[in-house]
Amino acid sequence: MSARTVIDILELAGLYVFATSGALMAVHQRFDVVGIVILALLTALGGGILRDLIIGDTPPAAFTNVSYLVIPLVAAAVTFFVHPVFQRLTFTMLVFDAAGLGLFCVTGTLKALDFGLGSLQAVLLGITTAVGGGVLRDITARQTPALVQVDTDLYSIPAAAGAAVVAAAHHTALPMPAVATAAAVAVFVFRIVAMLRHWTAPRAWHRGAPDNAPD
Repeated sequence: MSARTVIDILELAGLYVFATSGALMAVHQRFDVVGIVILALLTALGGGILRDLIIGDTPPAAFTNVSYLVIPLVAAAVTFFVHPVFQRLTFTMLVFDAAGLGLFCVTGTLKALDFGLGSLQAVLLGITTAVGGGVLRDITARQTPALVQVDTDLYSIPAAAGAAVVAAAHHTALPMPAVATAAAVAVFVFRIVAMLRHWTAPRAWHRGAPDNAPD
């Protein structure tokens, strides 16, 4: 299987799982069918559209490849009818979101590298691809984006780690299909463990105010 084929498979899988996470949030927020479709599309396509606009790949793939629209719509329809089988919608949504995070940080990084960007720039675009759709989903659902929530479990850091691994491997003789798949799985596991163990990023240290400080 060629590297291009593996990347395409990862991209399409990412579209489905991210669309599902968006649709599940819409269900959790008690949106109607229109809201479910909108959140599914925003979550699946938002990060990729932003990436494509930045690197100059226009029109973005979402508007030139019909499968980029069909897959999120299918995910929204499936979620609309089968969401009762998910016992815990919030955690299930986070699992799908973690899967999308892993898949899109890899494909976003690889596409940036294919367009001739440097490793650091490619990592940044990989992160953008991974978190962009989730930020749009949360804002539309009137939630504080997970990316910037206080004391949120690690979110962008797993994506950054996966993107960095892919960018570093790009300059070696390692087989990229295997590296890309392994990196996506590793980011998914990293994010899930961070949620279960409540790992958070460090915060700025502030010295406590003295006891005699004025009110």
